[in-house]
Amino acid sequence: MICSMWIGRQFESLLRKGAETRPVVVLTGPRQTGKTSLVRRLFPDHGYVNLDLPSEAAQAEGDPLAFLSRHGENLIIDEVQYAPALFRHLKRVVDGERERTGRFILTGSQPFQLMQGVSESLAGRAHILHLDGLSYREIREAGLDLSVEAYVWKGGFPELHERPSIDPAGFYHSYVATYLERDLRMQLQVGNLRDFERFLRACALRTSQLINRAEMARDVGISPTTAGQWLSALEQSGVITLLEPWFSNATKSLVKTPKLHFYDSGLCAFLMGLQNSRDLFTSPLAGALWETTVFTEIRKHLAVHGGWQLAFWRDRTKEADFLLHRAGRFILADAKWSENPSSGGKLPLVRKEIEGNPPAAIISRVANAFPLPDKTQAIPLGEIGTFLDRE
Repeated sequence: MICSMWIGRQFESLLRKGAETRPVVVLTGPRQTGKTSLVRRLFPDHGYVNLDLPSEAAQAEGDPLAFLSRHGENLIIDEVQYAPALFRHLKRVVDGERERTGRFILTGSQPFQLMQGVSESLAGRAHILHLDGLSYREIREAGLDLSVEAYVWKGGFPELHERPSIDPAGFYHSYVATYLERDLRMQLQVGNLRDFERFLRACALRTSQLINRAEMARDVGISPTTAGQWLSALEQSGVITLLEPWFSNATKSLVKTPKLHFYDSGLCAFLMGLQNSRDLFTSPLAGALWETTVFTEIRKHLAVHGGWQLAFWRDRTKEADFLLHRAGRFILADAKWSENPSSGGKLPLVRKEIEGNPPAAIISRVANAFPLPDKTQAIPLGEIGTFLDRE
């Protein structure tokens, strides 16, 4: 028998709060990010049903009343997007006793289909949350001795850390195959799955870069229109995101093209062809993968603590990988694959372009935070949240 450990999530307080204030909690996110384990752990007295089972999905879709009667008052419904008709019935049940909170906990790994049902039937009745994989901070706080390089290569899928015997390459091979065969076929018609897999790998090789649909289409041998549709599918299913640039009319030369980032560095590293964490020290892709890792760490912190909006800043001569803004205040940050940064690079130049002389940090592989000579700071990956909360 293979035993696994539980790694606590910062997200737990948000889920509990949602269940205390709304009759329905909706938890979205990519496959294998720990949605099911988390809700079953937090709500042990709820019933549980998984609509991945065709028989359960068929009854939920065809006879929602009988389905809910069979499963009891309080219920966790996994992969609820497989029964779209159930949403309308949940609305009627919830409206009958609106004061009751935390009755239904819904999860789904296909956010587009799930949110379509929620917006049509459960608007104003549901607390909606999105769960990504484990952050480096969560892993370290669980007491796991994992180097930052190993985290970049391995990624944040909980099972890889809770069950260390699992081979990451085998895990990601199965993950990609499942995504292609199941989730993708539900979202759009793809004539050749091999072409789409090549497109997925082409995206990985361009993580942290400005998106260029025409170039990607040419490299894979598809039309720019198809490339756009496939990027949308990847974004809707939580594989990639497009980080928008900060734009100000006062600076006309700022770029307006978004950057592509993967949600998980481990999946991205697998698609890049990196075999182990040692490959990072010789690969020309290490810097881009590190920037994506920093992006995911910032995103995971903001998902729990909120407050800041995330973008990047770039003109013809200088760039900040990350610009965070809130109510007229700004923070600048760069990701650098370095163990000993000596300066803030171009961040001081970008700072001059932004009113208020905002704080700036280089997020790198340093062991501890320390000041740099040009009024920037060097910050380790695990202290991103501390830095943002302080500012």
